Amino acid sequence: MSIHSSTDEHNIVTLTFERAGSVNLIDENFLREFETHVSSLAAFGTGSLTLDENLRGVILASAKDTFFVGADIEMLYRAQDAAQVFEMTQAFKATLRKLETLGKPIVAALNGSALGGGFEIALACHHRIALENKKAQFGFPEVTLGVFPAGGGVTRFVRMFGLQTALPYLVEGTRLNVQEAKDAGWIDEIVSTNDELMPRAREWILQNPRAQQAWDADGYRIPGGDPRRPAVMSQLLPIAPAMLTQKTHRNYPAPEAILSAAVEGATVNFETATRIESRYFAKLLTSQTAKNMLNAFWFQLNEIKSGASRPKKIAKQETKKLGVLGAGFMGHGIAYVSALAGMDVVMKDVTRERADAGKEKIAALLDERVARGKMDAAAKEKILARVHTTDDVNDLRACDLVIEAVFEDRAVKDGVIRETSNVMDASATFGSNTSTLPITGLAASFARPENFVGIHFFSPVYKMPLVEIIRGKQTSDEAIAKAFDYVLQIGKTPIVVNDSRGFYTSRVFGTYVSEGMTLLAEGQHPRAIESAGIKAGMAVGPLAVSDEVNIGLIWHIREQTRKDLGNKGKIFATDASDAVVDFMVNTAKRTGKVQGAGFYEYPIGEKKFLWRELQNHFPPAPAELSQNEMVERLLFVQCLETVRCVEENVVTSSADANIGSIFGWSFAPYSGGTLQYINAYGIEKFIARARDLAQTYGARFEPPQLLKEMMEKGKEFK
Repeated sequence: MSIHSSTDEHNIVTLTFERAGSVNLIDENFLREFETHVSSLAAFGTGSLTLDENLRGVILASAKDTFFVGADIEMLYRAQDAAQVFEMTQAFKATLRKLETLGKPIVAALNGSALGGGFEIALACHHRIALENKKAQFGFPEVTLGVFPAGGGVTRFVRMFGLQTALPYLVEGTRLNVQEAKDAGWIDEIVSTNDELMPRAREWILQNPRAQQAWDADGYRIPGGDPRRPAVMSQLLPIAPAMLTQKTHRNYPAPEAILSAAVEGATVNFETATRIESRYFAKLLTSQTAKNMLNAFWFQLNEIKSGASRPKKIAKQETKKLGVLGAGFMGHGIAYVSALAGMDVVMKDVTRERADAGKEKIAALLDERVARGKMDAAAKEKILARVHTTDDVNDLRACDLVIEAVFEDRAVKDGVIRETSNVMDASATFGSNTSTLPITGLAASFARPENFVGIHFFSPVYKMPLVEIIRGKQTSDEAIAKAFDYVLQIGKTPIVVNDSRGFYTSRVFGTYVSEGMTLLAEGQHPRAIESAGIKAGMAVGPLAVSDEVNIGLIWHIREQTRKDLGNKGKIFATDASDAVVDFMVNTAKRTGKVQGAGFYEYPIGEKKFLWRELQNHFPPAPAELSQNEMVERLLFVQCLETVRCVEENVVTSSADANIGSIFGWSFAPYSGGTLQYINAYGIEKFIARARDLAQTYGARFEPPQLLKEMMEKGKEFK
């Protein structure tokens, strides 16, 4: 049983949610139980039960630390039949509608978070009282999983706040804390302690015996204007679809469905509006995009965070004192997120002045948090006090983990690794924040290579959610576990890969950049290339991201690779993008955003724009490629390189591959990641299309043997 019913001396019924497990979820059992209890309340309210008084009101409460965290994702993921989804959704809404129209006051006693379907249950109540709880969150995050509120959330939210106010919250999946939810009108009042919550709920019921929803009252009008009156809504409705398309590029159907359900529902009565909502939801839930996003952002992300790639027999390790070598952009970023997580940090650079400059940048980041109300000045000073700057390597002796974040040059890294190795404790772990240099080679400079691990952060460190952990040939399980636990400690997502030049993320991301430059070398219009990248679902176009990474760094990494391979008697393969890199770095002297000149111009205080001379140096091709052709080239080249990483045992799990691609370099989130893109495309169709591309554009599109074997065996990436 997941719902317990009790009645007090005032004939106020409390339905307490207590599902087996850590949190309350909406699943098939809950839906049946909830309907049974609400139907009993309806009977109670009509006086069919022999009691001293009729029902006075109902309180919905939770026996868990949270109120309700939404629907059971496994139930949603299993859904295949849109008609069945529609009927199930309508049944849940009918139960909520029966509850809110009992004719008795209904109160939600929110002791913790109410999200998704749980928040929809709260919205079906006439009054919402929340406990002052710093961890509590409220809202509709479903859009981030490719769906949207299915229990009347869109319909009720629009009727509570109007289209203009409701839509941004719904479309963006915004979550608010307790005070923010109170200020926004999502909840009605806050109590300070748990002991006050239920008494206050009972008090409100006794004071408001005839409570009803605003939309059920005579003379109700939707706040902000009725969309059937063009004069009222003329500023919103004509531009909303265009604004949404500008953000989603039609890759994400959920925000568009929310907009449609909200606007269409606002023109009809409540029951019709909820049916409209259910039809959009049923179509969304059974779509490929929803399956992709549910799989990646729920199942595979949770698989990673639960430690699927972490060595199993190693006890959990806490990093207490972190050393950071280098106080530059990456170094002070690593120091910042670590101090924010409660660690003491020793940040070393070649001079104390450079180390102090890095600490000043940390202070500036903390000032931004203070300005946004995320912390107060006292908390800022406490965090800043954890960061100790130095130019003396001996200050790293007591660190249990040291991470180098110096320039991506083998000689520079070797120098700091050797120097630090001499003073570190024998049990301490050393991590290299390299994006491309093989860990096994770098570990040769460390006295205890078994304690050496790759810890690859992404830029900017404080924003990017992923950290790539790289196992060298001699890296121990203990070192991998130490790095894994540290990454979780700073609130980021770890993936674990095996050593390779560029590892997984840089190696595959590099193909996106190279393909964009190859298209430029072929004479495709730079703006068309950038548009294709955005349409493909990438965060920015390949030329813009090259500027951000720095074309000079791309050149340097290429030259380091050429040198390393040459020392081993291997030939460095070249392609059309090399000529573009050489021209930009050596001839045009335009290396990227930091310099203020790359593929784009960066006028101070103005919006960037593509360098107008590009087409003079890379003349237009006789024929323009279609956008779809460029989109598929940009996506396929990344997916094929991911398969090669799997084939070479660089990546050992589909979850690491998919989440790594999305969180690491923003590969098309709607696709569910590089390997899921292939699954959804269909492996047989993908191979056929790859062969077409290979025949036209070159061997980089040739499908790897692993894909062919999977097709023959009828397998897909799991």
